[in-house]
Amino acid sequence: MTLQWRPTADIESLKARANLIQLIRQFFADRDILEVETPAMSQATVTDIHIHSFKTKFMGSGFAHDVPLFMMTSPEFHMKRLLAAGSGAIYQIGKSFRNEETGRYHNPEFTMLEWYRPDFNHYKLMDEIDILLRTVLNVASVDKVTYQNAFLSVLGVCPLEAPMRELSVTAARLGCSNVMKHETDRDTLLQLLFNMGVGSKLGETVPVFVYNFPVSQAALARVCSDDSRVAARFEVYYHGVELANGFYELDNADEQLNRFAEDNHKRKMMGLKAQPIDHHLIESLRAGLPDCAGVALGIDRLVMVALGKSHINEVIAFPVGCA
Repeated sequence: MTLQWRPTADIESLKARANLIQLIRQFFADRDILEVETPAMSQATVTDIHIHSFKTKFMGSGFAHDVPLFMMTSPEFHMKRLLAAGSGAIYQIGKSFRNEETGRYHNPEFTMLEWYRPDFNHYKLMDEIDILLRTVLNVASVDKVTYQNAFLSVLGVCPLEAPMRELSVTAARLGCSNVMKHETDRDTLLQLLFNMGVGSKLGETVPVFVYNFPVSQAALARVCSDDSRVAARFEVYYHGVELANGFYELDNADEQLNRFAEDNHKRKMMGLKAQPIDHHLIESLRAGLPDCAGVALGIDRLVMVALGKSHINEVIAFPVGCA
């Protein structure tokens, strides 16, 4: 058997990728936003039922027992600790890891751009992301639509008010009846509908922000003051590809701890293992997270759409299949 040793991305694409990352770094340098580095491993991880972490052990001398460590699915928790310590506006470009599928838009090891802006709410941060996307993608100004209106315009169903039966009928219309006929979790059903029927239709000509997600799908975001059914979370789509996910950050330690505990309760009900809660994060919130908004943006996907590529492997040198 001949091993495939060559990169899956051609050298010209890798050069273009490097130039785009340099452009992004200059964007933050122009705004005096500090670049930081945080750990790739932690003793805690996310509790979200839809995110799966890689796990390993540290067996170094000086420890009586092996220390379980999780590869970070995002640098968010550590970056919030820096914010609470007084870092000011920060950003990071680094590796994140999720033990999930591979495919056109997915690789288990990927490059994430994440940044936080004190004194910004999610609307102000969306405006800044708009500028970055216009700079990198050379597109016109973005569009914006609420999560509720995106569902209504594409599927004709209200995600906030429709009963489960109506959501199930809509799933059947999309050809997902076999997958969802026994599904009892509303958010899982909504996420399927969004992924299969809504997201792929968004951003055909310019990037689109979808904002004000259901509270139950925004464990790290503040509840909106004008509608308690939704939270200050947004996502960005271009050519049907999700590029970014952001929040007007929740700063209440007790509420955050309760949400993590509820996630773990859902995990147990689903037969999944409860995950260790990051109490360092909770204590940093208790000490005082500045009023801020933050966003995580997938660099690999951004480069993919910027270069007009059809598969993420075309912009990654060595994806998991040949790493």
